[in-house]
Amino acid sequence: MSDAQTVVAYLGPAGTFTEAALYKFADAGVFGSNPIVTLPLNSPQQAVDAVREGTAAFAVVAIENFVDGPVTPTFDALDQGSSVQIIAEEELDIAFSIMVAPGKTLVDVKTLATHPVGYQQVKNWMASHIPEAQYVPASSNAAAAQLVAEGGADAAAAPERAAALFGLERLADDVADVRGAKTRFVAVQARTAVPTATGHDRTSVVFSLPNVPGSLVTALNEFAIRGVDLTRIESRPTRKIFGTYRFHLDVVGHIHDIPVAEALRALYLHAEDLVFLGSWPSNRSGDSAPGADQLARLRKADEWVRAASAGKEL
Repeated sequence: MSDAQTVVAYLGPAGTFTEAALYKFADAGVFGSNPIVTLPLNSPQQAVDAVREGTAAFAVVAIENFVDGPVTPTFDALDQGSSVQIIAEEELDIAFSIMVAPGKTLVDVKTLATHPVGYQQVKNWMASHIPEAQYVPASSNAAAAQLVAEGGADAAAAPERAAALFGLERLADDVADVRGAKTRFVAVQARTAVPTATGHDRTSVVFSLPNVPGSLVTALNEFAIRGVDLTRIESRPTRKIFGTYRFHLDVVGHIHDIPVAEALRALYLHAEDLVFLGSWPSNRSGDSAPGADQLARLRKADEWVRAASAGKEL
């Protein structure tokens, strides 16, 4: 028997939604069969860097929120070379508990701490129930609970589990301005062979383009003409020259799917820089690989090229 343990970094402290996602990945076998050791850190950047530096075998980070959109610190952390890749995803339903120090009530709440993304999901509740309270930003929702325990804020909006971890009392549960809100999390590891295609996959890349008219349209059209569906596109400043951007793109399908591979080859020719972030199983049932008709046409096109080059009848 091996005594080896697998270190998994995540946005801490204990009690965050990211920690809950981490255990979902663990239950699904994403981290392998060895026991896991969790490594709580202060930001998505630190979690991803732990994988780059070899401190952790995996990292779990939030990448997209139903209410507030992309989690930009995660995108920025991933877009730093090609040494890491995404291998799996999970979605969590997001709702908050409002928690305070023992004996306190809503009347006592003058400040409420939570993560900035969490604030977007509870600010209407605050306006209705504690309109005079001031928002205090925290590095994570569980860090907000820790802040309350240390006397730095009167209340926190955090996962229910955080109340027990930090000795707080819950005044309200299931708080969410938008019902059915979800956050998508991804598991990241060092560059390795991509997971096997399942037929329901997602592929992600980051790229930059020459600053010429129509360059983005031309690049994206490579996916359209091959029937590859785009599920997300975001731009982030390069932080090098004002007004220049890098593009984060998610598409339906796997790099082993012919249409996706062809589109990525074409994108490579258009791009100044192209970083592959991974192909992995999607947890959305609608994310199916390009259809059989499109695959058949691509195979026939490939046969036509081979026949033409061999001097055979077309």
